[in-house]
Amino acid sequence: MPGASQLSIVTVSWMSGPSLKDAIEAVLATPSVGEYILVSHENPPETLAMLRDMAAEHDHFTLIETGENLGFAKGCNIGAKRATGDVILFLNPDALINEEAAAALKASAGRMHLEDWVIGARILNDDGTEQRGGRRGELTPLSAMAGFLNHNSSTFGRDAIHMEKRPVPAGLSRVPTVSGAAMMVPRAAFLARGGFDEQYFLHVEDIDMCRQVREAGGEVFIEPRANILHYGGTSRSSPLFVETHKASGFVKYFWKFYPGPLERLMTALAIIPIYAAIWGRVWYYTLANQLSSTKADGVETTGATVHDLKAHRRAREAQRENGDAAEN
Repeated sequence: MPGASQLSIVTVSWMSGPSLKDAIEAVLATPSVGEYILVSHENPPETLAMLRDMAAEHDHFTLIETGENLGFAKGCNIGAKRATGDVILFLNPDALINEEAAAALKASAGRMHLEDWVIGARILNDDGTEQRGGRRGELTPLSAMAGFLNHNSSTFGRDAIHMEKRPVPAGLSRVPTVSGAAMMVPRAAFLARGGFDEQYFLHVEDIDMCRQVREAGGEVFIEPRANILHYGGTSRSSPLFVETHKASGFVKYFWKFYPGPLERLMTALAIIPIYAAIWGRVWYYTLANQLSSTKADGVETTGATVHDLKAHRRAREAQRENGDAAEN
């Protein structure tokens, strides 16, 4: 897609935490963004009021209110259909973009000679380290089962799936899978495919999309010069809700792409460790949240909010440092 003219950003928000306002302000302060579309799924009244005010102040900010939680995949598809840019960046409501990252992504899109592709940003934690899941290897029933059982191997298991500990490539690099937290696609090819598979309510739709693109002859890339800060863990939604949908998403993915008898058997065997790991995470998140809850001035403050307030100060610093390192 040589000479892509406009970048549209699509964000889907449901029960988003206090980092949502920071994320929106970061998008609106980025000159390379030609259009911003936020799809609001049944957000609280105070969040809706904030979104309406911000959209009214910016001509290139379009707010779509669905009135109900339709799921992440469907929300992205709704936003993509409204978008007018040549390329669309799907950006999480707890992710911070800046001009350097947007310009790097847009430049990579402009150099693409393929019609079908996915480009992911480099996803960072608030301390500047690369976040798990930003670039991934091939997900199979065997690698998933080994990973959830905490097996560590470069052939299968954690190190085969998650690539954040591998050296950062110098430039645009092919990978099997990138994260939907900051995933860019050509609008025409994305819509022609029908968008994200809406069978996935929350999570795994990004893995599915990368797989579809590769099977259709396209390519998936990571753009390491595009550093996106992803807070994570700031949503007000229940950990049980999130993790249950994640587990069911994995099962749907394996059932869809691994239809052989032996593969189906592996999927069935993987279900137990997948759900066991998911429930373990729910227990951990719940316990951690209870332990980190504090009373401040008579107001209950959850761990997610405390994390957000502390992280925001470090986040901008880390993003600037990574941007400077990429230039050198």
